[in-house]
Amino acid sequence: MQVSETLQGKKFTLEEVVEFTDLIAEKLDGAIDKVDNINHKTHVLSVNASIEAARAGTFGRPFGIVAANMSELSDETIKITERMRKDTKEILEVGTLIKSQSKEYRGNRLSDLALVNIDLIDRNLYERTADVRWWATDGNVVDALMKKTKDVYELASQRLNVILQAYTVYYDLVLADVDGNIVVNGNKEKYSSVNSNVASTKWFTSAIRTKSGSEFGFQSVNRSPLVNNDLAIVYSAAVREHGDTKGKIIGVLGVIFKWESLSQTIINHTPIDEDEKKHTRICIVDNDGLILADSEGKMLKETLQFDKKTSLFGEKKNYMFTEYAGTQCCIGHALSPGFENYSTGWHSVILQKLINHGKKSKS
Repeated sequence: MQVSETLQGKKFTLEEVVEFTDLIAEKLDGAIDKVDNINHKTHVLSVNASIEAARAGTFGRPFGIVAANMSELSDETIKITERMRKDTKEILEVGTLIKSQSKEYRGNRLSDLALVNIDLIDRNLYERTADVRWWATDGNVVDALMKKTKDVYELASQRLNVILQAYTVYYDLVLADVDGNIVVNGNKEKYSSVNSNVASTKWFTSAIRTKSGSEFGFQSVNRSPLVNNDLAIVYSAAVREHGDTKGKIIGVLGVIFKWESLSQTIINHTPIDEDEKKHTRICIVDNDGLILADSEGKMLKETLQFDKKTSLFGEKKNYMFTEYAGTQCCIGHALSPGFENYSTGWHSVILQKLINHGKKSKS
C-alpha cells in the first residue's frame, strides 16, 4: 500500500524503468534461488524416502508411493525454475535494450533542443546586422558626421531616440567620428557616452575596415561601459559620405543590443520540465567554451571544459556521454547553423546529469 501511494502520479524516466526492471530481475533470481534450495532438499528427502521404503519391503510400499510423487514434484519444479530463469534473462535483455534506446533518445532530444536555441539566436541577430546597415544611411546620421554642428548632432540624437522607442531590443545607438569619438547617442537621458572614445573597440575597428555599406562590424558579448557595463553585443556599420554604400567613411554607427534579454529568454523557455531543469544546464558558448548565456547565470565568468569537447564542437550536431564537474552527464550540442549567410559561429550546449537512484536492497 505504501509503495503504490508513493509511486502514484510519479513520472518515470526510461532510466528509472530500466532500474526497476533490473531490480525485479534481481528479486526474481533471489526467489528462484530459494525455490531451488528448497527443491534440492525435497529431492534429497524423496531419495532417502525411496531407500527406506525399499528396505521396508511390503510395509514400505505406501511410503514409496509418496517418495515417488515427491520426486515427480521435484522434477517439475526444476522445469519451472528453468523457465523462470529464462524469463528473467529475457527481462534483463529488454532492460538492456531500453537502456541503449533511452541513451540515444536522451542524446538526440538534447541536441535537437540545443539546435533550436542557437537557430533562434542566429535568426534574431541576423536582424541586428540589417538594422545597423540600414540606419547607417539615415540622412540625420550622415548629416551629423558631415556638418558636425550642435544643431545637426541634436537632430541626429532625436532621430536615434525615435528608433530606440520603436526597437526596444537596444540599450542605445551611438555615433562615432573617424577618430572613434562618440558625438551622438540616442538614449542620452540614461547613458552619457558622448565624448567617450571607442577607437580601440572591436566593433569600431571592424566597421572602419569594411569595404562597402553591405558589410558590418561586430563585438561579441561583453559588459559594455557605454551602457553601465550591462551585457551587450554591439553591431556596427561605417557611415559614408552622402549615404553612398561605396562612399568615403566618415564615422561609425554602433547599435548596442540587449543580449541578456534575448539569450536568457530563449534559455529559460527551453522545453524541459521542471524536474529535469534541476539537473540540467543550458548554455551558449563561443569556440573556446567561454559561456555567453547560461541557465546558471555565469555569463563571461566560466569556460566550459569537458573531455573530448573539441571533437564534439567539431560536429554540426551530436551528443556524448562523459563526465562533467565530477558527474556523468549527457551533453547535447549544436553548432550555429546560420541564417541568410549570417552565423554567430557559437555553440549551443545542454548538459544533463545522469541521476543514479541506486538499486533498492533486497528485502
